Amino acid sequence: MVRTVADRAFLPAKSLFEQVGNMMILTGKTMTATVRPPYPYGGEFISQFIFALQLCWFPMLISTVAFGFGAPGLQAANFLTLFGALDRLGGFFVLASIREFAPFVTAVVVAGVAGTAITADLGARKIREELDALQVLGVDPIKNLVVPRFLSLMLITGLLDIYALLFGIAGGMFAEIAYHAPLSGFFATLQSQAEITDLWGSILKCTLFGAIIAIVCCYKGMNASGGAAGVGRAVNEAVVIAFLGVFAFNYVFTQTLLATHPEIQVIK
Repeated sequence: MVRTVADRAFLPAKSLFEQVGNMMILTGKTMTATVRPPYPYGGEFISQFIFALQLCWFPMLISTVAFGFGAPGLQAANFLTLFGALDRLGGFFVLASIREFAPFVTAVVVAGVAGTAITADLGARKIREELDALQVLGVDPIKNLVVPRFLSLMLITGLLDIYALLFGIAGGMFAEIAYHAPLSGFFATLQSQAEITDLWGSILKCTLFGAIIAIVCCYKGMNASGGAAGVGRAVNEAVVIAFLGVFAFNYVFTQTLLATHPEIQVIK
């Protein structure tokens, strides 16, 4: 009886570790299939990239401007005004937008829009037994389905991060204008505080966010079961696990970057 209770108590943790292990195996297979010839996924890669771009560009525009204007914009400007240091808002945006907000907003939008579409698509193929049919015909589902989605999400998140940076900083400019302050101080502190490490670190981190989202969504889609309801559960689980993976990786990446580049730790 005690063993039965213990098994039930630790079953969620056991299932989580099993899924993480299976996702790591899928990651290794995907990376191997990416570099090993032949390369039949070119057309699928382009179609998935365009599909994700069409889905994500407008939510990204609204989200980044809203976040930039709201939390790090108006709220930080209100605080800095108390000390007569509104011109430091640009320097704060290096920390708030370039390092954190832009990559996070990009990951959330890509996971919530493109990632769910990938999970639903692969889940529907799994339910209709199309993936099994491909294997019977000698077609590798990982090379032909997972690899193009993996590469397209990595590329789209890296590019959308630059998009998010531009519109996030635009939101900060709107906040500066709302407080009737000149933009010269905003750009002066932005340029003095920004390091090239901040930019490439943000883009690299966001690109790896895309890899995490792609692996999680493809795994959950290819292992969906239980009909249409099972596909719906897979989509929900994929979004939650992708967010947890992004948050955990962001912590590790940021701490590693700060440890190896101490010059970017302190706001000048």
